[in-house]
Amino acid sequence: MSFDSMKFVLACVLALLLTTASFAQQGAPKTEPVLVRPGAPGQPTKVLAAGTKAELPPRSVKDVEFMQGMIMHHAQAVEMTDMIEERTENKNIRLLGARISKSQSDEMEFMRRWLQTRGEKTEMAAGSHGSHGEHSSSHLMPGMLSAMQMGALKRARGADFDRLFLTGMIQHHDGALTMVKDLFDTAGAGQDAELFNFATDVDTSQRAEIGIMRNMLGETGVK
Repeated sequence: MSFDSMKFVLACVLALLLTTASFAQQGAPKTEPVLVRPGAPGQPTKVLAAGTKAELPPRSVKDVEFMQGMIMHHAQAVEMTDMIEERTENKNIRLLGARISKSQSDEMEFMRRWLQTRGEKTEMAAGSHGSHGEHSSSHLMPGMLSAMQMGALKRARGADFDRLFLTGMIQHHDGALTMVKDLFDTAGAGQDAELFNFATDVDTSQRAEIGIMRNMLGETGVK
C-alpha cells in the first residue's frame, strides 16, 4: 500500500471515529436530577416528580404572631440602648448596649424578611395583643417596659441610669424567653426550620445576656 493510500485510510478511520462519538453524545439519554423529600422521623423518603418547585414549609398563626410581636419587642430594646450614650459613661454598659443594639437590629431585619417572604405584614394588626398604640403594660408583649418605666429610664443619669437599664433589660429579656416558650408550647407552631433556629438562638443568647447583666448588677450592690 502506498503512503498516500495509508493516509487516505487513516483519514477515513478518524472521520468514522469522530462521527461515532458525535452520534453517541447526541443519542445519550439526558438524566434529570432526582429530587427527594426526607420523611418525618420513622417515615420513608419520598421521590418527587421532575420539575417540582421548592415550597416554603407550612406556618401557623402563632408563628406569624411570634415574629410580629418579637419585632416590636426588639424595637423597644434598641430604643433603650439608644439612651445609653447621653446618660452614662459606664464602659461596660456601653459595650453591652452596643452588642444588644447590633444583634437585635439584625434580628429585626431577619424577621421582617421572613414575614415578607411569606406575604405577611411586619406589624401586628390593630387591636391584637401587643399592637402599636397600646400604652398600658397589660397590652405590651411579655417583659416590655411600661410607659412609666421608659420615662424613668429617660430621666435617669449615671449610676441611676445603669441600675434602671440593667433591671429593665433583664425584665425585657425574661419576656423574650416567655415568648419563645409560648411559641414552642403551642401545638403546630415553631416547625419552620428558620423560625425554630431563630427562636432557639434568641433563647440561648438572651439567657447568656441575663447572666451577664445580673453579674453587673451584683457589682453595683443591686440584687
